[in-house]
Amino acid sequence: MGGPRILVVRLGAMGDVVHTLPAVATLKHSFPHSQLVWAIERKWAGLIEGNPFVDEVFEVERSLAGFLALRRRLRERRFDLAVDFQGLIKSALVAAASRAEKICGLHQSQARERLAALFYSTKVQARAAHIIDRHLEVAAGAGASNVVRAFPLPLGQPQGRLPEGPFVLACPMAGWPSKQWPLEFYPRLGRRLKERNLALVLNGAPQSVGALANLPDVAVHCSEVSGLIDATRRAVGVVGIDSGPLHLAAALGKPGVAVFGPTDPARNGPCGESIRVLRSANAVTSYKRRKEIDRSMREITPDMVFEALVGALA
Repeated sequence: MGGPRILVVRLGAMGDVVHTLPAVATLKHSFPHSQLVWAIERKWAGLIEGNPFVDEVFEVERSLAGFLALRRRLRERRFDLAVDFQGLIKSALVAAASRAEKICGLHQSQARERLAALFYSTKVQARAAHIIDRHLEVAAGAGASNVVRAFPLPLGQPQGRLPEGPFVLACPMAGWPSKQWPLEFYPRLGRRLKERNLALVLNGAPQSVGALANLPDVAVHCSEVSGLIDATRRAVGVVGIDSGPLHLAAALGKPGVAVFGPTDPARNGPCGESIRVLRSANAVTSYKRRKEIDRSMREITPDMVFEALVGALA
């Protein structure tokens, strides 16, 4: 007899997908002979390419026609269980479209959009601080019992030009400008790294490269997700902010430094112990998506990052 048919819903984005990997591995490992399908936006599907805990990927398109096609495909599978790790109305709708016998997600007091919980038959009240552990609690609420803290990620593909010698990789852009470290700080860090015969490479998606192009004492690397994974694997270390590339680097065990400000590292910090977190004592936790760089991010100087990075690389 075959195992249960499981639908996982985590549509994006990069860091959120990385944070969900252990919970998905836990679900697959806990239900022998299960068939696990992950619904994810096409932009981020490369992050789960070749994942040994995922049997099939359903790419989600942002259109009504795309949703209707996905709904037909979901209903054909007759899922036994759907788990929404995103907690948005749009992700809950995908889970509900499967008509699974059991739909699991966070309690309405913790879901990112309270109304999403209306679609869940099982609502989990998470107690953990970090988002990875919260996802594991949701998986446990869905019936998973064997925790697997695995971060299977693809090898990536070379894209763009990288230095021939050793380099440190940084990704300056974030979804919220308030989480960013000032761009003018990177050349100062690049000059300090040159003293150690290390290049500083700034990675950006094609649409963001223009903002990085004229900075001195740094190299600019343009890539999609696959190229970022490859560059992260090749870097000797990383400098990050609270964004997807940092969490990707942490999942790969890269040494480095993370600069945090308005978001709480206890909840959203890098997993593992390879990356050191710097945060101003004056930082105030706020998840408001402000358009200006938070003052506390400016209080972490390039010299502070350099000294912490030297220690992490050692």
